[in-house]
Amino acid sequence: MDKNLQTVTDFIQQDPNMSAGQKESVLKALKAADKELQILSFKLDRTEKVKRTTAILLEETIEELEQKRSAVEEALTELKATQNQLIQQEKLASLGQLTAGIAHEIKNPLNFVNNFSDVSLEMIDEALEELTKTSQDDHTEETIAILADIKANLAKIHEHGSRADSIVKSMLMHSRGGDGKPEPTPLNPIIKEYVNLAFHGMRAGKEAINVDIDLQLDENVGEVPLIAEDFSRVILNLCNNAFDAMRAVETQCIASLQQPHSNESNYKPKLLIRTKSNADTITIEIEDNGPGIPNEIKDKILQPFFTTKKGTQGTGLGLSITNDIIKAHGGSLDVHSQPGQTVFIIKLHP
Repeated sequence: MDKNLQTVTDFIQQDPNMSAGQKESVLKALKAADKELQILSFKLDRTEKVKRTTAILLEETIEELEQKRSAVEEALTELKATQNQLIQQEKLASLGQLTAGIAHEIKNPLNFVNNFSDVSLEMIDEALEELTKTSQDDHTEETIAILADIKANLAKIHEHGSRADSIVKSMLMHSRGGDGKPEPTPLNPIIKEYVNLAFHGMRAGKEAINVDIDLQLDENVGEVPLIAEDFSRVILNLCNNAFDAMRAVETQCIASLQQPHSNESNYKPKLLIRTKSNADTITIEIEDNGPGIPNEIKDKILQPFFTTKKGTQGTGLGLSITNDIIKAHGGSLDVHSQPGQTVFIIKLHP
């Protein structure tokens, strides 16, 4: 019994003024009060134990959550580092294809430069020889004709030298990036340039295919505010994707031809690039006659790291980066696909 209640009990039992019935009634009440106190004490003690246990568990949970938070932050840091590496790899892969196209493109202009330079030197030698043998008056017309030809040849040298310089500048612009400021840029020429470079880059690769390139460029499309070094990657990525898709179809056709009783394949890869100018919208369509995009992955192809390529052939960032670049230009990218046809539609609002 509680000490205080025990003291009261002893006092009541010794009180001569209370009758036995009164004492019994009061003592019974005290015993009941003591029992309630014991129950309350037990509950309080149990509550304190639960409270202490809960505090310990809470502290452990907070510590565990802190550790998990640190682990998540570390994982995010690693993920960002990995993403940056993959983006760099994607850019390097794009640059590699671009370089292959550039090497092929530079070859032709430089051949013109060398050939016309050689011919010009021979013609100059002929002119000097004629002038030293005879008087200038007797051969004035012939000399003028030779010099006119030389002038024409030098004009060709300048034309194709400028072409080579333009290609090199495109390569440097693509590899080092710019200041990120949109500048008025003739859209059709940059599309034509990079479609051509993508094509020759593909042709210089290990699995080259013959592709019919159809450029339907609206003459009303003039200059558009672009970050040219970024937007060039859009054209390269979409063309390279189209080449990959058409290569897959051609590979299947070649495999089918190796089967007994197979007929000759009539498949001819074709890439159509179309530009349109409307009131406030510039539309770019890049269409291929590849296999088309399956319905189950149409909503995934623009997601980062999604790829249908096997192993390390693709990072899954090409279309994602392309979409980001287009959005950064205030535009949109839509995909329409069915078996045998895929069209990427870019809409810009200059």
